[in-house]
This record gives sequence, structure tokens and C-alpha cells, in this order.
Amino acid sequence: MGAPVFRTTVHGLAFEDRARHLHTVNPREELVLIPDPPGGQPDDVWVHIRTGDPVGHLPREIGAWLAPWMRRGGSARVQVIKVGPESVPSWKRLLVEVRCG
Repeated sequence: MGAPVFRTTVHGLAFEDRARHLHTVNPREELVLIPDPPGGQPDDVWVHIRTGDPVGHLPREIGAWLAPWMRRGGSARVQVIKVGPESVPSWKRLLVEVRCG
């Protein structure tokens, strides 16, 4: 497993109009992490808003170890740290903190 607490950006916001959800997301808000089912490549961990809509995924380097760990029963919580304006590149717009426990 990687670090028990870390900060990272959320990737994939630019696809499928996922960035439209960012106007509803606020700092300190808890989001939901959902790992891909086993057997898929790449092994992503998706970030969803509380209503269930995906906003993107954690970087692939993190998903490679976090998704299998979560599928084995590990739990992780994610909280918004910062939401950048539309002028910020999509892969840098949403900063989150992940706590593995």
C-alpha cells in the first residue's frame, strides 16, 4: 500500500462533460471513491460526487495500488481540498485528500 494520507489531483474531468459537476463541489466536502472491478486495465479509482455522478479518477499510478487494496476490503475516504477555476487545466482543477484506513 502507498501512503495512508495523501493529496492528489483528479484526472479525466474533461471527458463526458464531467467538469459540469464542479460547480456543486466545495472545499472540505466528502466525495466517494469507487475502484474499477477486477480484471480491467488500467486499474482506476473513480471519484464520484454524493449523488453518484463521476467527476474523474485518481492518477493511474495511485489506482494501480489503491484499487486492488480497496477490493480486498481496504477503505479510503476522499475530501475536496480545492476546486480551481475553468482557466486552470482540467487535470489540475480538483485537488483532493485521500485517507486510507
